[in-house]
Amino acid sequence: MEVLSDEASQLPLAKEKKGPFHVLFGEARHIFSMDELGREILQIAFPAALALTADPIASLVDTAFIGQIGPIELAAVGVSIAAFNQVSRIAIFPLVSVTTSFVAEEDARCQASTDELTDLKLEKGIRKGEETKELLSNVDFAQSYKSSCITSMDQKLVDGRRCYPSVSSALIIGGVLGILQAALLIIGAKPVLNFMGVHSESPMLPPALKYLTLRSLGAPAVLLSLASQGVFRGFKDTKTPLYATVVGDATNIILDPILMFIFKLGVTGAAIAHVTSQYLIVFILLWKLSTQVQLLPSSIKELRVDRFLKSGFLLLARVIAATFCVTLSASLAARQGSIPMAAFQICLQVWLATSLLADGLAVAGQAILAGAFAKEEHNKARATASRVLQLGFVLGLILSVVLGVGLQYASRLFTKDPNVIQLMHIGIPFVAVTQPINSIAFVFDGINFGASDFAYSAYSMVLVAVFSIFALLILSATHGFVGIWIGLTIYMTLRMFAGLWRIGTASGPWSFLRS
Repeated sequence: MEVLSDEASQLPLAKEKKGPFHVLFGEARHIFSMDELGREILQIAFPAALALTADPIASLVDTAFIGQIGPIELAAVGVSIAAFNQVSRIAIFPLVSVTTSFVAEEDARCQASTDELTDLKLEKGIRKGEETKELLSNVDFAQSYKSSCITSMDQKLVDGRRCYPSVSSALIIGGVLGILQAALLIIGAKPVLNFMGVHSESPMLPPALKYLTLRSLGAPAVLLSLASQGVFRGFKDTKTPLYATVVGDATNIILDPILMFIFKLGVTGAAIAHVTSQYLIVFILLWKLSTQVQLLPSSIKELRVDRFLKSGFLLLARVIAATFCVTLSASLAARQGSIPMAAFQICLQVWLATSLLADGLAVAGQAILAGAFAKEEHNKARATASRVLQLGFVLGLILSVVLGVGLQYASRLFTKDPNVIQLMHIGIPFVAVTQPINSIAFVFDGINFGASDFAYSAYSMVLVAVFSIFALLILSATHGFVGIWIGLTIYMTLRMFAGLWRIGTASGPWSFLRS
């Protein structure tokens, strides 16, 4: 049954049957319409984009401060951040993506059940004070969601908090993964850095080892905070994560110069500042979440760990493939020396920070689509996919122009070394030109996750990674620094086409586009 509000049902994409590719390019004149869908996307995407870019911006500030110490320290921290992100994303991305989809589905289904119960109440003339459980027992559709919906209603009567199994499952899994990640990186810091191209005789090893070991202490906070953000995204609340992230990253930026230069701790001070900010973020998020949701289940049986693991392992393969390409590129740059690595680190941080603006649209698309598919509102799913893709393309074009012009003048903010600056100016055109491609690729990720199309996301990314790894190895060997950026451009282009293929062929969950 497809149920849409009056305004949503009148969306241009929903009023007549169109071919699969119409969802990508049709009705582009409505791209900036502030209708119900447009407002919902904006309310979710804008705070999410700011929150997602806050951490890379804080990393850019770290990079700018560390760059004042010297190119060796800058390159060392760049390798350490790449290694930390590689291990972190293996756990973070599946956890956040699965949590957002599952919480959004649970919330949408419970809301649908509540709406039907309200209608049933009116039809049967049941008085307001009658027991909710007695009513629920007579409603067949509520039985499959008894553990979440009934418990949720009971809790609202007691303490005003919801009780969704996906929330508790995400937090417990996040905490365990965070502890395991910290132990792995602290014990294996040197082998990991060796794999990244920083060998025992390299001058980058001591600062890189020190930074990576200290930053690893913040891994539990990182995993828990990202799991919490996944819950808030599932509830379509991206303002709370933004508030927590801004407070934490502002603390990081304030502590950086104090610890690095006043207390003369160097890269150690940068690591301590970053870890402190992460624990502050997770404290704020868990405190806010505890006022809305029961954080821990009343019994182990309520957890849905098996569902998380099934979808999580699919996304785990996807994340390993995706992040390995970026990590390999950093490793290849490190093998060329400290100067190329320093230039690559700055360009890469800018590339990632600006591209993640599109992730705000991806988050909005995922949250809205998860609810639409849960309620079988295919018209709304079609309209949402079309709108976020078109907005992503426009955003990419804007970023391309801004970065192409701005970075030529802003390079000295990150380093004063003329050799590093010279290589940066070679990488800047790649950073700028790939922005539209990156934006569409990131938005497609959110669309696939919102449709719970985890299997296709995993298999297609593995295939993309295989081709991209070969391209990176060959091009870096033949064209050096430029070859690495050509390889990354190929990688993001293949990611974009993988998303286009799924919707363009109307396959998987998008088969309804054929009708």
